[in-house]
Amino acid sequence: MSQTDLLIETPETAGEPKRADRRAFFASALGVAAAGIGAVARPGSAAAQSLSGELDAGNLILNLEYLQANFFAVATGGAVLGSADISGTGTAGAATGARAVAFGDAVLASIAREMAADALAHVKFLRESAGSNFRVAQPAIDLGATPTGGFSTLARTAGLVGSGAAFDPYASENNFLLAAYMLKDVSVTAYAGFLAYTSTRTFAEGVTGMLAVEAHHAAALRATLYRRGLATPSLIDASEAISNARDTLDGTTADLDQGVRPGTAASGAIVANIAPLAASGTGFTRTPQQVLNILYVNASTSATTGGFFPAGVNGNIKSTTPAPAPTPTPTPSGSPTASG
Repeated sequence: MSQTDLLIETPETAGEPKRADRRAFFASALGVAAAGIGAVARPGSAAAQSLSGELDAGNLILNLEYLQANFFAVATGGAVLGSADISGTGTAGAATGARAVAFGDAVLASIAREMAADALAHVKFLRESAGSNFRVAQPAIDLGATPTGGFSTLARTAGLVGSGAAFDPYASENNFLLAAYMLKDVSVTAYAGFLAYTSTRTFAEGVTGMLAVEAHHAAALRATLYRRGLATPSLIDASEAISNARDTLDGTTADLDQGVRPGTAASGAIVANIAPLAASGTGFTRTPQQVLNILYVNASTSATTGGFFPAGVNGNIKSTTPAPAPTPTPTPSGSPTASG
């Protein structure tokens, strides 16, 4: 298990001016990306097929961001996403079952609020990237604490609760941390895998930027779990159990996941495991189908519903059936996106 020897400190909440700058960058990038798509995507061309794959993968990520944005918003005392941010193609549904967490740790609460704001910004970016004709609607999302909900089913798969029992993500800060951890590491691997589908430079830059944000979020959660786990070892044990469950669900024999259990250096010093890494020091990626295996909490290669998405996700990628590897077409050097 690869580990990092530094425990990162919890970041401060980003101020609104910086957040506004980020949104302004995304907004300007969208105009260039849209112009590039119109310029290079002739119907039936290789570029058009590549851009279609990019939109399909982007819409799958949008489903994941709908899930995260609603979870963090309601858990921090806010409301589910408004109608202007969830409309689109496909079967629309509501995000149900979430409630506010009674935070006692002001720093953790502020970090969770930042995650809520960033997830909403990602929703807006991805929706604008797809455009009004191609963006998918928010599907039905189960954020509840019932025994059959997504969080409880994943917790049961991990052995954290018994048969027929429920896991309540909102009952305590530690439960909230574990629930957020269930989602965030998956999000990082999903974005990393999504890069294989990007064909327009500006959109690829936007996706890379969102990947960086998701990785920062995941590191903050992992660092907090590790720090709390030093006093409450069951949290570290739970992180390992969730990690093992995700590895079982994604249908591969590769170890694409790690909990926050620390290791030991040759000197005997404790080495933290904030960044889950391969032996090469690089992060992990998952295919869209592997991501759906986890979100549906179903290791089947033909699942189309379940877990956090009881009616399935919206878009062309909705099954866990393995798909051919993507072959994105590079944007021509003379296109409007090449210099953008």
